[in-house]
Amino acid sequence: MIEIALVMSIVAIVAILATPSFLTYYQASRLRVGAEEVAAFINQGRQLGIRENTSVCVHINSTALQYRLGTSCSLVAITSLAGDAWVGPGTDSNGAIHIPQGLTLSTNADPFFNYLGAASPGATVAVTNTQTGTVLHVTVAGSGRVSIGP
Repeated sequence: MIEIALVMSIVAIVAILATPSFLTYYQASRLRVGAEEVAAFINQGRQLGIRENTSVCVHINSTALQYRLGTSCSLVAITSLAGDAWVGPGTDSNGAIHIPQGLTLSTNADPFFNYLGAASPGATVAVTNTQTGTVLHVTVAGSGRVSIGP
């Protein structure tokens, strides 16, 4: 009985010591997966423009993204998530693609892809974990390449 109690106490101590590391790993992984989803959504907007042979604005607000075919991004900044948005797989009835809970987005500009897939302007989207405040950046280069970095 003493041996079982000793083993159980050792297991409890190891679990207590490992919990903070696991939580840190979990929060970092959640942020990384969220940034990868945002990068995939932006890249999907680029592919949509190429497939439809038109320009696409990827409008980004704090909790959702939206594709606008043939629309200038400067006009999108004035309007809300409604109207002439592309509605398709993965969007709600307003055309919004929502990001996972616990993450927020902020951007310096909405990426605007032409029919060849080039972006003008390029953009940087900050993906922030609301619980820890850590940030990953999704960068859209002028060539249309989408990458994730610190």
